[in-house]
Amino acid sequence: MKIDHSKRNYTMITFLMMVSCVVLFSSSNSNIENNDNPDKNSIQHGIVFYKDGRFAAWPANHGIWIWDNEILVGFVEAEHQDKTGHTYNQSTAYDHYARSKDGGLTWTIENAYEKGQTGWRYNNQLPDDKARAPIDLTQSIDFKHPDLALTFLRTTNNIGPSHFYYSYNRGNIWMGPFKLPNLDTPGIATRTDYIADGKNELMAFFTVGKSNKREGRILCARTTDGGKTWEKVSWVGPEPEGFDIMSSSVRLSSSKILTVIRSRKGNGQDLLTSYVSEDNGKTWEQVKDPAPDTGRGGSPPALVKLKDGRLALGYIHRSAYGSRVNVRFSSNEGRNWSDEIILRCEDGATTDVGYPRMIQRPDGKLVIIYYWNNARQEGAKPYRYIASTIFDPDNWK
Repeated sequence: MKIDHSKRNYTMITFLMMVSCVVLFSSSNSNIENNDNPDKNSIQHGIVFYKDGRFAAWPANHGIWIWDNEILVGFVEAEHQDKTGHTYNQSTAYDHYARSKDGGLTWTIENAYEKGQTGWRYNNQLPDDKARAPIDLTQSIDFKHPDLALTFLRTTNNIGPSHFYYSYNRGNIWMGPFKLPNLDTPGIATRTDYIADGKNELMAFFTVGKSNKREGRILCARTTDGGKTWEKVSWVGPEPEGFDIMSSSVRLSSSKILTVIRSRKGNGQDLLTSYVSEDNGKTWEQVKDPAPDTGRGGSPPALVKLKDGRLALGYIHRSAYGSRVNVRFSSNEGRNWSDEIILRCEDGATTDVGYPRMIQRPDGKLVIIYYWNNARQEGAKPYRYIASTIFDPDNWK
C-alpha cells in the first residue's frame, strides 16, 4: 500500500498546532475576565464591539491611533446575513469608530457620519441626501499636530477612487472628505498607511489598481504641502501576478523604511512579503517574507516599531479548521523574523475574521484589534464582532 507522507505530515502538523492552541488558550483564559489587575504574563482577549444580529469587521480598512492611553480604531457595522463569505447585508453597512480611554480595556462606539465622515463608499452606504462629494484640500494639514488622526478610504475595491479625512481633536470631529488624485494610475483604492516626516511632509503607501484594473500593487507617494498635492515616488516591487495590497510601513532611520504587504501569488498562495528602502522610498529591495503562509484568504499586516527597537508584526492565519491570531518579532529591522507566536486560537473562528490593527501603549504592552467570531463552536452564535488582544512583547525577548 502506498502511503501519502505529505498528507500524514500535514495531519501531524495540524494536530500539533491544535494541541499548542489548547495549551495556550487554557493558560491565558483565566485572566480574561480580570482586566483590572491583569497578570504581567497573561494574554488578555476582550470585546471591543459585539451585538446580536449585527456584523462588525475590517479594522485594517480604516486605521488605529493612540494618544497616551486613548485609542481610536475604525470598523464597519451592518446587519448580519446568513450566507457564505462575509456574512453581512452590504446595503446596511456604515463606518464606525471604537474609542478607549484606558488602554483598550473598555470601549465606546461612535458613528463616523455624526463625527463628520460624510463621504459615500461601498461599505458606508449613505443615502444621496446625506452623502457629500469629496472636495479639493485648500488648507495644509499639520501632520505633526499632537492630536492628529488621518485616514484614507476607498469607494470601490479595485480602482477606487479614494478620499481622505483628518482630525485635530483625536477623531471627535473629522474634516473632509477630500479628493485623493489618481496620480496617473488605473485608480487608487487604498487604506491608511502613512509616515509623517514633517509639519507638512508625509509619505503614504497607497494600494493601486494594476494595469488590468484589478487589485492591486503598492505605490509610495509623498506630499510636501500638507496634502494639497501629491507626487509619485516609486512602485514597491514589480506588478504582481496575484496582488500586493494593504501595506503596513515604519521608518527605521532618516533614509530607511520597511513595508510589509499582504500578498497573493498567481497560484493563490497567501502570504506576507516585505521590502526595504535605503534611500527614503526611491528604490526598494525585497527581503525575507515575514509570514510565508497566512492561510485561506490571507491577512493584512499590522507592523509596529517597538520602544526597544524591535519590530512586532501582527496578522491572522485564516483556516477552515479554526483561524488564529499571531505575532512575530524581528530584532534586525525585518531581515529575519521569529517563529510564529500564537496569541489566540481554537475558539471556533471561521475564515471570516482578521484585518488587524496594532499599537503599543505607554506601558509597553501591545493592543491588537481585529474582527472575530466563534461560529464553529457548537451552539455558538454566528455574529462577527470586533475583538482585542493585549499582551506584553517583553515576554518574547
